[in-house]
Amino acid sequence: MWQSEVRVDLDAIRENVTRLRAGTGAELMAVVKADGYGHGMIPSARAALDAGADWLGVCTLDEALTLRRAGIDAPVLAWLLAPGLPLHEGVAAGVDLAAASLTQLDEMVEAGRLAGCPARLHLKVDTGLARGGATVADWPALLEAAAKAQADGLVEVVGVWSHFVYADLPGHPTTDRQLAVFHEALDMVERAGLRPRYRHLANSAATLTRPDTHFDLVRPGIATYGLSPVAGERFGLRPAMTARARVMLTKRVPAGSGVSYGHTYLTDADANLAVVPLGYADGVPRHASNTGPVQLAGRRRTVSGRVCMDQFVVDCGDDPVAAGDVATLFGPGADGEPTADDWAEAVGTINYEIVTRFGGVRVPRVYDGERP
Repeated sequence: MWQSEVRVDLDAIRENVTRLRAGTGAELMAVVKADGYGHGMIPSARAALDAGADWLGVCTLDEALTLRRAGIDAPVLAWLLAPGLPLHEGVAAGVDLAAASLTQLDEMVEAGRLAGCPARLHLKVDTGLARGGATVADWPALLEAAAKAQADGLVEVVGVWSHFVYADLPGHPTTDRQLAVFHEALDMVERAGLRPRYRHLANSAATLTRPDTHFDLVRPGIATYGLSPVAGERFGLRPAMTARARVMLTKRVPAGSGVSYGHTYLTDADANLAVVPLGYADGVPRHASNTGPVQLAGRRRTVSGRVCMDQFVVDCGDDPVAAGDVATLFGPGADGEPTADDWAEAVGTINYEIVTRFGGVRVPRVYDGERP
């Protein structure tokens, strides 16, 4: 008997990747960073590859090496690389690496020397996000150094890329400005004598709404898991995650009873309370206190009082509720249960954060649609 669980529908991930592939002529990189956005990196990666994903994208070197240790040999790009990492291990494992500065380039040259083969690089330009990537001012120097290193057989420049600011708001003028900067950056790449195979810019939102940004490779992340990056649009995607728990305890309390820490919730009548054994240590946002939606005892309800580290309470009024009943926090929504979008709206965040929080140490993931 289970107490709490995160169920992940791998067939939903496969369907989403199939849908995303059908909308582009570019190759597709399924982004499986952050433990597959909370869905489990290895099972999610395998499901995406089953459906025809060409690449996998991760942030860290450790994530990339974990994929390799699991026997996954598909092309992998890792892009969040602090100084001093054993990058040669990634090079030796056939992991592509992102470089955005002369310092990073130097480290990757050394990594290739230690690995005994050139590092495969994707050079990143900052087109307006002001986060990762070389600035437009620094871009020519990075290209010149990379071209020399490639000519010397020390690296192989495989790709050039950037990342959008506002693609989740279709029609925002920043997207067009970034695209223009990216084209200018590509012109500089050509003038530097580099001919990378892959130019990539499109995240989930741009993959779904801006085919003019697809170039040679698209990088859907959240859409792979069936959640939309664009508010109010579903794009036919099917959410893959369901989070739920069994009620631990019920009790009848009188009107005016304070519930949970600080008594921020008072019952307005005699009520049946259900204690659900999930809390902020398991991924439930504390901001869901008095706002988070839950399906329990046949209808939608709301978290009553503060979310605790390990549990929360739901006021079920006069409706019958018993220990062992299932409280569903969110799922695909097909049976009327709340969705990750509903939770995001309730706590003032985005669906990405909701699913990425779940599936920690205490809440096991259960997979539907696994293949041998």
